Amino acid sequence: MLRLLTVVCCLLCCAAARAGDRDERLDLYFIDVEGGAATLIVTPTGESVLIDSGYPDFGGRDLNRILHVLKDVAHLDHLDHACVSHWHLDHYGNHAALAAQFPIRNFWDRGIPETLKEDKQFEERIANYRAATQNMSKALKAGDEFEFESKSTPLTVKVMTASREVVPNTGEPNPFAELFVPRDDDPSDNAASVSLLFQFGKFRFLTCGDLTWNVEGKLVTPNNPLGRIELFMVTHHGLPVSNNPALVRAIEPLVAVMCNGPTKGGHSQTIATLRACESLQAVYQLHRNIKLSAEEQTPAEYIANSEPTENCAGQWVKASVDPRGETFTVQIGPGGTPRTFTCR
Repeated sequence: MLRLLTVVCCLLCCAAARAGDRDERLDLYFIDVEGGAATLIVTPTGESVLIDSGYPDFGGRDLNRILHVLKDVAHLDHLDHACVSHWHLDHYGNHAALAAQFPIRNFWDRGIPETLKEDKQFEERIANYRAATQNMSKALKAGDEFEFESKSTPLTVKVMTASREVVPNTGEPNPFAELFVPRDDDPSDNAASVSLLFQFGKFRFLTCGDLTWNVEGKLVTPNNPLGRIELFMVTHHGLPVSNNPALVRAIEPLVAVMCNGPTKGGHSQTIATLRACESLQAVYQLHRNIKLSAEEQTPAEYIANSEPTENCAGQWVKASVDPRGETFTVQIGPGGTPRTFTCR
């Protein structure tokens, strides 16, 4: 396994501007972008990673919510890393606009294709991204591994999938491998999503962008290279074209966070797959699915936003891991009650 890069946090930045410096915790913010995706990670030394950036337009709704969390909640004055999981607008739509208002030091993606069949405006949109990155974004490949600077507990991230490629199928045999029944190939860029596995002590966090069924199955059959996951960001907003039970059941998630919208994602089939995991202690949803009954989704106290889009407050969900990576808390918004979970 090749370690390509040691990611070093900037020592010139004022400690007051770095959220993790105060308590040496690893913090993860799941920002409400109405069914898109935007996840901010702040390391114990204050290094920052933003994965995806929600939809553009809508009066700057998603951009402003991201900026609010960056500046007012995490108290950052720049981003060290901005990553794109794949080339759909709800995932990279604000990278260029964000870079115009907030310094970004490094850009990461799976590599930029010349065209995208499912997006007739891709060439125009990707031109904005290229300009923001000054054509200096770095391409991620399956198997790449990075180590962040950390004061005591090691913090690493490994790329598990990218551009339809997966890491070698090592690990223990997957007892749920038979649940993978292949479907028709997905030609969209969802199947090319970058999947990232973070590890901090016993705490392990998995985010797979919008990775779809067949690549999920390829990743975890017949063996499971992912192992057990403490915190799982439910794939593809909770849509059933993803969240293959062969993967979800294999990783035995302790807590799941679903970045869905009022009418996008949060599908009952995906919720049923999660409920089948005996390990699962809590599922958080960024939104109540207004199409489902209360019984078909997670309990109301685990839902960050219950109102339709026009009335939505845009509450975020935060996970915070103790300095040794042994326990973590999850809470909704600044006034939410933190719930504590013990890593295995």
